[in-house]
Amino acid sequence: MILARTRDFLEMIKFSHTLFAMPFALLGAVLAVNYPGARTTRLQDWLGILVCMAAARTAAMAFNRIADRAFDARNPRTAMRHIPAGRLSVPTVIAFTIASALAFVAATLLFLPNRWPLYLSVPVLLWLLAYSYTKRFTSLSHFWLGISLSLSPVAAWIALRGDIAWPPIFLAEAVLMWVAGFDIIYACQDVDFDRKAGLRSIPGRIGVPNALRLAAACHAMMIVPLFVLGLIFPMGIVYFIGVAGVGVLLIYEHTLVRPDDLSRVNLAFFQVNIAISLGLLVVGVIDLMIRHAGRG
Repeated sequence: MILARTRDFLEMIKFSHTLFAMPFALLGAVLAVNYPGARTTRLQDWLGILVCMAAARTAAMAFNRIADRAFDARNPRTAMRHIPAGRLSVPTVIAFTIASALAFVAATLLFLPNRWPLYLSVPVLLWLLAYSYTKRFTSLSHFWLGISLSLSPVAAWIALRGDIAWPPIFLAEAVLMWVAGFDIIYACQDVDFDRKAGLRSIPGRIGVPNALRLAAACHAMMIVPLFVLGLIFPMGIVYFIGVAGVGVLLIYEHTLVRPDDLSRVNLAFFQVNIAISLGLLVVGVIDLMIRHAGRG
């Protein structure tokens, strides 16, 4: 019973999708500890970043399921989600959301080396939760989501250093464009429902063909801040090879979806994007390890 209920909660929040933002948070942290003026980090600092990321995302996803439950019940694609299908009750998910939010705030206090994450925890949570209502009033909700995930490398940097600098900002800009692009692609599946339900999205406003072109433009713009980050940090050849690889994966992602064939959206959304986020983290870490080895 406990295992089944745990599985329901993890499926509801799509816990596996944590892999979208977590690698960028960790890359932001890795950059932070390799930047001039870095402080010595502890194991609990890294644990704190992981707990904060997972708890904040869990709270946001659970809240989204509560806020969208009526729309989910009417949409054939989402009608079998846990609340409309009756697998989890609204009061249970509300309690789960509150517990996740409190865990996020507590982790900023108990694990991290400075107080800035604690001071910023409530504003960040409010921004994340507010995303669930953005489709009610703006077609730019995809960019709101992009900003939400782009906070992860900035937050990790602030958590470890207590300051801000250009590297996490450029990394955040890349995440913003990346997330907005793939969320536009994902929203193409619901264009007819969104229009009927009065929900706003870029595909619903400009049509699927134009939305896919805009998503491609967003992904093209992702490469620019990644390249600039490599120049100002500075990073080495392994990192720039990784950025080129990201560009290839983005091109591949856009070959998977066409206006008249959205059947491979989930492949483009999940598998390719996981490869992008994890791949960039790996090449970033390897690049910095090579640099340290060269200095040694």
